[in-house]
Amino acid sequence: MSNQNSNTRLRLGLFVQPVGHHVSGWRLTEQLGAPTDIDWLITLAKKAEAGRFDLFFVGDALATSMYRLPSTMARLEPLTLLSALATHTKRIGLAATASTTFSDPFTLARAFSSLDHISRGRAAWNVVTSFSADVARNFSREDMPDHAERYGRAREFLDVANKLWQGWEEGAVQPDKASGRYFVDEKIKSVNHQGEHFQIQGPLNITRSPQGRPVIIEAGSSTDGQKLAAETAEVVFTAAASLEEAQQFYQSQKAQVEAAGRDPAHVVIMPGVMPIVGRTREDAKALWKELNTLVDIDNGLKQLSLRFGLDLSTYPLDGPVPEVPLGEGNQSRVKLLTEMAKRENLTLRELAAIAAGSRGHRVIVGTAEDIADDFQLWLEQGGADGFNIMPAIMPEQLDLFVELVIPELRRRGLFPEDYAYSTLRENLGLPVA
Repeated sequence: MSNQNSNTRLRLGLFVQPVGHHVSGWRLTEQLGAPTDIDWLITLAKKAEAGRFDLFFVGDALATSMYRLPSTMARLEPLTLLSALATHTKRIGLAATASTTFSDPFTLARAFSSLDHISRGRAAWNVVTSFSADVARNFSREDMPDHAERYGRAREFLDVANKLWQGWEEGAVQPDKASGRYFVDEKIKSVNHQGEHFQIQGPLNITRSPQGRPVIIEAGSSTDGQKLAAETAEVVFTAAASLEEAQQFYQSQKAQVEAAGRDPAHVVIMPGVMPIVGRTREDAKALWKELNTLVDIDNGLKQLSLRFGLDLSTYPLDGPVPEVPLGEGNQSRVKLLTEMAKRENLTLRELAAIAAGSRGHRVIVGTAEDIADDFQLWLEQGGADGFNIMPAIMPEQLDLFVELVIPELRRRGLFPEDYAYSTLRENLGLPVA
């Protein structure tokens, strides 16, 4: 498989943080919205749809964070939020994060099928396994199941959810007033699943949804994460600091998809990226500098310590980043950050500022042309099928991306003028399930 990407257009997701993705972003906006204000979130969703983003993606966590950021301390439950947004949008995909470690397959399959009905075929599920002990303590446990157990449960969870979604065939609802028969019984099947983690009879108590089933999104670059994605994901979120690193991941993930007996073209890989958009390059650089001067280094150090599972406060801030063994937690992001520190010879202080500011994702600072050049290179050289956009300041950086970057991508033939289809699957180029 060559590095050359056969896709001719980018897929774009908006990774939504109502107060901006940069840790200091909320301090620079002139229109600070609240993370739990539905009117504000409707406004952001409409901006994203006006820009023709493929996805409006809502992350989630089942615990508050130790670093007391607005975006991690208070948030609306994603499926509830997206069900509301579905009534105010028409074409943009609506993706919600939900954990397989602390959920039930029947309940979650039903909820996502409901969102798919409400949105008329625009639902997506970002499948996560959770990794924080703080989450475990909100679900009557003192610690998390180990990495292998979490992924084993996730695999079975997805298997059961798919069986539940497939239990209703096309044509199962055929109301016949003359006979009094509403359903075609032979088109509705039980699951009767007996597995290691779940025993579920079925069928699901909701009819087949417009897409057949929601689009499945996964993230994670660990061995288990890539294997699960190869077998089950249709969109893969990832983080990559360089084109070379992105190409390696892209090649590895697509090869594993093929080895799993699936078509690699039906798995869309979208690294996260924080574009700092300026009308001039100088404007963009000045904004990036201002954002980073506002980073609370103590807070950044706490974030880094939590990710690394190591108390970094005992290390000199202006010394090198210490060696960190990969543990049971967020392996892929730890690896990305430590490799970035080595490659760029960063001090602990510098890495803490970057990690806090960009949440460990790549940052591109420049004009619309600079950002389009970068995106085009990654698309054409097999580094990505698209990107999950993380605006640093909301709504200003989202507005500039829609105003400046998207028209430049369209000028190059890399992004469509409008949505071609009504369902998310079709707009992403994925087969109907």
